Amino acid sequence: MKPFNEELAQHIAVMNLAKCCNESVETAAKLLIATFESGNKVLLCGNGGSAADAQHIAAEFVVRYQLKRRALPAIALTTDTSILTAHANDFDFDSVFVRQVEALGNVGDTLIAISTSGNSKNIVQAAQIARIKNLNVIALTGENGGALAQFATNLITVPSNITARIQETHILIGHYWCGVVEESLNVSESA
Repeated sequence: MKPFNEELAQHIAVMNLAKCCNESVETAAKLLIATFESGNKVLLCGNGGSAADAQHIAAEFVVRYQLKRRALPAIALTTDTSILTAHANDFDFDSVFVRQVEALGNVGDTLIAISTSGNSKNIVQAAQIARIKNLNVIALTGENGGALAQFATNLITVPSNITARIQETHILIGHYWCGVVEESLNVSESA
């Protein structure tokens, strides 16, 4: 059995390397603040663990992160099983998030597109349609950004090719955003 210390050491090493993402993470935070300040919303999508991350981050914005405050408009596109299964059945899975971005996305909104490889076709297509509709696109990816990079308004590439380490870094970034948004918008009062 591999010792836990080895896994922990790998995690710490990637987190230390992630310092190279500081500028892009902070730029994305400012974009999220501007999105909410202007009365717009954040859409999020991902597959598998990244779908769970999309839901997790959306929940932190809507419910709260650390402060008791008004709800912020964020929608995880991964949660409506009727839409997901109808679209996959009637069309295909590669465009499963496109229809939701078409229906829900407006100019000034921001899409957080999460793909550890940057090559998930349904995430790339969602980002592509988001850019066509003039949404901002924050792409959370791994090492080289993949095909998703070309559609990103703001690209954050975690310097790793290990899915678990990338996802651990993505959720840390998501938590950072939630905290900064709460503090910056001064939304500690209940609505």
